[in-house]
Amino acid sequence: MTFIRPLAAMAALALAVAAQAQQKEIKIGFIYDVSGPFAGGGSEPAQIGTKAIVDYVNEHGGVAGYKIVPIFADAQSKVDVAINEMTRLIDQEKVDIISGVYSSAQCVPMVQQADARKKFTWLNVCVATAVFKDKKLQYVFRPQAHSDQFGAWSCDYITHYAKSKFGTDPKNLRVAIIHEDGPYGVGVAAGNEAQCKKDGLNIVLKEGYSATAPDLSSLVTKLKRARPDVLLHTGYNPDITLFLRQAKEQGLKFKAVIGHGAGHSQFDKLSQTFGKDVNYFHTIDPAAAQLLDPKTLKPGVWAMTQEMVKRYQAVKGPGELPPHVSMGFNNTWILLNDVLPRAIKKYGGFDSESLRKAALETDIPVGGTMQGYGVKFYPPGHPLAGQNERAFPVVMQFVDGKARIVWPMAIASEPVLPFPKGHAYAP
Repeated sequence: MTFIRPLAAMAALALAVAAQAQQKEIKIGFIYDVSGPFAGGGSEPAQIGTKAIVDYVNEHGGVAGYKIVPIFADAQSKVDVAINEMTRLIDQEKVDIISGVYSSAQCVPMVQQADARKKFTWLNVCVATAVFKDKKLQYVFRPQAHSDQFGAWSCDYITHYAKSKFGTDPKNLRVAIIHEDGPYGVGVAAGNEAQCKKDGLNIVLKEGYSATAPDLSSLVTKLKRARPDVLLHTGYNPDITLFLRQAKEQGLKFKAVIGHGAGHSQFDKLSQTFGKDVNYFHTIDPAAAQLLDPKTLKPGVWAMTQEMVKRYQAVKGPGELPPHVSMGFNNTWILLNDVLPRAIKKYGGFDSESLRKAALETDIPVGGTMQGYGVKFYPPGHPLAGQNERAFPVVMQFVDGKARIVWPMAIASEPVLPFPKGHAYAP
């Protein structure tokens, strides 16, 4: 009998220690697409970037003493699977935060359900403005830029260079807008149309198509009739590949192509398929962090960019890092480095209400993140409540296998416009 009380006490202590250890974890459910067409459009690189920063944070003591436990779910490039995985992560895995999400088609319905359940949701990649616009979301936040910005920047970019590069007034520059017909494509194309009209450009065609269409030859035929100088294209991965192949087969010509993220930002994949045919193509996305000038960033930020490059290349080998790596790494870093510590230290925990309050107090200046933008979220009552008002994309051009920032002017290299003579798509 004399040994029972000490053993009971030890067991109780062990249980207390175990409980305390359990409490020192924060579970985050990350939803990406690592199978299906979205994986090759940037979702897989975003997941690799996300995992890299979570590993880094845990190696350096976690967040305020808490270990970050990531639970990665594969949405399989399907909306219903994404929503089912979100439900599973909340109900079965008991995650504290939902994050990730590549596709705007998944984001739009998913965040409505997450917000209704008061589950704090942090979006790293999806860009559709429709995710937030007039939705009055309370627990959903996105440091990423939104699609209206993507659509506007491509028009401003070609307007700026109409005379000096294309040798014509903007009103005479013929522009075609083509896009996949989900929330992502529709959102960017709407931004294209509004800004191109505002800039006085001549829109000769605007056409949507299904990202799963088996044949886009009729679209190519319409483009041949429209004779655009510049093609503004918003698509994923298989559809871009299909379009470019059929465009070349049918002899479609244009002077420049500007894509809007997703499949257009996966230049390694495009060049593996098309070789030099995609040289001088453009893409718009928040900056691939490794392309920024370290002098434009706050102290310590560039060191994190180098960490990102090192860890990504350890997984994928040498080569150009798609912007989606930075989206996964940088935007998760903002959550772990800024929002979570404030929620724990100032508001006493990481429940959704504490995280919401902490996110609304985020105030990172321009240059304070790896992608160059600052972070300040639009407040409740704003039409884009939860969207980062300081986020911005850049225009990148791929020249001889290397990406270069060519817009905005303040951080730009000189672009190659129009396509040089002899290019596969040059008139």
